[in-house]
Amino acid sequence: YIHAQQVEVTIAPVHTSKMQIVSTITSSLPPSLPGLAGGAFTAYQILATAVSYKGETSADSRVQYSKFATNANAGGADKAGPTWPSQVGMLVIYTPALIASVALLKLGTLPAETLSLPFSIPPPSPAAVFCAFHFAKRVCEVLVVHKYSGRVDRTTPSFVGFYYAVVAVLIGFVSDPNPSATAFQVGKILFGIGLAGNFYHHRLLAKLRSDSTGGGEKKYVAPKGGLLNHVAAPHYLFELIGWLGVAIVANHLNVYLVFTAMCSYLAGRSLAQNEFNQKKFSNDEWPETRKNLVPFIF
Repeated sequence: YIHAQQVEVTIAPVHTSKMQIVSTITSSLPPSLPGLAGGAFTAYQILATAVSYKGETSADSRVQYSKFATNANAGGADKAGPTWPSQVGMLVIYTPALIASVALLKLGTLPAETLSLPFSIPPPSPAAVFCAFHFAKRVCEVLVVHKYSGRVDRTTPSFVGFYYAVVAVLIGFVSDPNPSATAFQVGKILFGIGLAGNFYHHRLLAKLRSDSTGGGEKKYVAPKGGLLNHVAAPHYLFELIGWLGVAIVANHLNVYLVFTAMCSYLAGRSLAQNEFNQKKFSNDEWPETRKNLVPFIF
């Protein structure tokens, strides 16, 4: 009896302490989508974060576009089904999100009574503006920067384009329209660094591709310049820095989960890119010690 009473006295405070810790952590998190549908979408984002890395490191489950569109370019129509030129596929990936971002920014400036919608359009937020800039940049790069060859199946760009459009709508609806001065400054700096670094390395890669097709003969050239001397995919690294800036300014859990899912996806894809380069080039052209995404670390 005395032992039972002692156990009861010592366990109760521990249980209360754990509940207080959980409550403190929960209350300190950014807001998330409400309701059953919101919880389901949040769970999907967590699942995407958990599985995307492994999916991209396997040739069997890797998303089929860019140089990894092996089905469309090696298997023929019987294996890939209907295809598009790669440039068209990339426009399908980014254009819907750009249209959604710009449309929400415009609608958010109009008086609610003029829209006659069953739901309200939030006012433009800094995160929504950053999102529109990101997708506008990507569309412009597809049109005037990148050099394309080959084809891509139509299903993959359509799915990715739909996902990015959902991301744009999510950011447009849930982001904080008035983030704190600190959050805005930090997010703006990160987004600017990400945008500039991503564009710089895209230009380097496009120039290498132009040089590699001189004389009409296509050949692969080992990427070099900038952080390409240290990692396989610095453009992915800077894209993630930009998305982190968006998440900080948005101050919403589901936008942070967009960032974590991107981290998982692009980390796996950077590993695949590094493996591709190691098989394609000699150790002198592409050292085996070169990292995937983060210099000196990963």
